[in-house]
Amino acid sequence: MLQAYVPVLLFILIAIGFAVVTLLLAGFVRPGKYGKVKLEPYECGIEPLTDARDRYSIRYYLVAMLFVIFDVETVFMFPWAVIMDRLLVFGLVEMLIFLFILIVGYFYAWRKGALEWA
Repeated sequence: MLQAYVPVLLFILIAIGFAVVTLLLAGFVRPGKYGKVKLEPYECGIEPLTDARDRYSIRYYLVAMLFVIFDVETVFMFPWAVIMDRLLVFGLVEMLIFLFILIVGYFYAWRKGALEWA
């Protein structure tokens, strides 16, 4: 009975060994000291003008969250589109209700000013 678990145990040991060996090799290869340039924040090659810990407007995060919420809509629409021929009218009505709820939420956010950047 325990012989069936030998490949699993072997796989776990190899995975742990690989992780440990990789970390040890990386520790030997990396440079010992970092220079001033290496410790600077990287901003796509542009010299940083302000501190990296500056405050951002809450609107930035609101727009990002709204984007994620409305982008998830496509995740739900793809499986529906794949089996639409089997769902027939019921599937069409369900998707129209789903889209109606999303559109109402979009207009609500728009009216509240959540999509304005300034």
